[in-house]
Amino acid sequence: MKKDFIEVDGSIGEGGGQIFRTALAYSAVTRKPILIKNIRAKRKNPGLRPQHLAALKALATITNAKVEGAFVSSTKVYFEPRKIKGGRYNIDPGTAGSISLIIQAILPALLFAEDNTEIDIKGGTDVPMAPPIDAIRFVLIPFLNRIGANVELELIKRGHYPRGGGHIRLHVEPINKIKPIRLINQGNVLGIRGISHCVRLPRHVAERQAKAATQKLEKSGYKNIDIQIESYHPNRDPHLGPGSGIVIWAETTTKALLEADSLGARGKPAEKVGTEAAETLIRQIKLGGAVDVHNTDQLVPFMALADGISEIHSSEISLHTITAIEIAKCIIGARFQIDSEEIGKPGVIKCFGIGLSRE
Repeated sequence: MKKDFIEVDGSIGEGGGQIFRTALAYSAVTRKPILIKNIRAKRKNPGLRPQHLAALKALATITNAKVEGAFVSSTKVYFEPRKIKGGRYNIDPGTAGSISLIIQAILPALLFAEDNTEIDIKGGTDVPMAPPIDAIRFVLIPFLNRIGANVELELIKRGHYPRGGGHIRLHVEPINKIKPIRLINQGNVLGIRGISHCVRLPRHVAERQAKAATQKLEKSGYKNIDIQIESYHPNRDPHLGPGSGIVIWAETTTKALLEADSLGARGKPAEKVGTEAAETLIRQIKLGGAVDVHNTDQLVPFMALADGISEIHSSEISLHTITAIEIAKCIIGARFQIDSEEIGKPGVIKCFGIGLSRE
């Protein structure tokens, strides 16, 4: 017999995989059973894709959960977790599915595990419609470590769509409680850092991406720009398929980090890739927030679980953010206040976290 469970409609808000991932994460950390219906209802191919199934199976193993509906294309999943175990795990969806999105689903649970965890995850590190792995390791994880986490991400090999083949290793030490997040004032930009990469392509692709981004940023008045180049000798390139991308982030006097990125594609000039990332970052900075649009929705679950009142000034409120907030309210009862819910505009988000404890 099923225990009393929380029912979640996966078609609310943006109606994508974010609802499924976040709902699973909250269920795992609170040990509250959950039934998720209408999974990815607003996508062209509704239901679970391989990367969602991989995250589900990984969380099921980590929490010794009872699961129903765990198959590709499933639109309804029942998840009943137990204790969160640490240890050594491997996740491989067998596709170029985003590693970053798998991390979003499992990381909150790993912070409250009984022991240290090391997970190898394979798939796509730099794929469309998902945060690139460099945004996770250079922006999101530093944020989390600032609020009490101890997380390390090792990039072993990149994987681009459609071939995949990427590989990362995630190390997570458990914590008792998450500290509140407070990022209100953007401050002054001290410098802009970044990494421009290419695999199975000539080095000049990464160099041109970086040069275009640098030139655009300099024309807008920014200085102290350092974008590292990552490329591989043709005879020593271990990657499965060609691909490129750039991730840049601004560091400020208040320790804010604002990130932007762009992904290469067939027929898309390297100069456009670099300029696109720079234009996005410039917009995020000019909007005045202390957290960029993409990291806002990624921080919402940690704000909801934190012990105390978190407050962030987002450069841009997105539908993803509004959806993330609604899921946190629905499943764990976290309370939020937003001074502006206008999509595409800046806003201050205040959260009264539930103070989840590992003890």
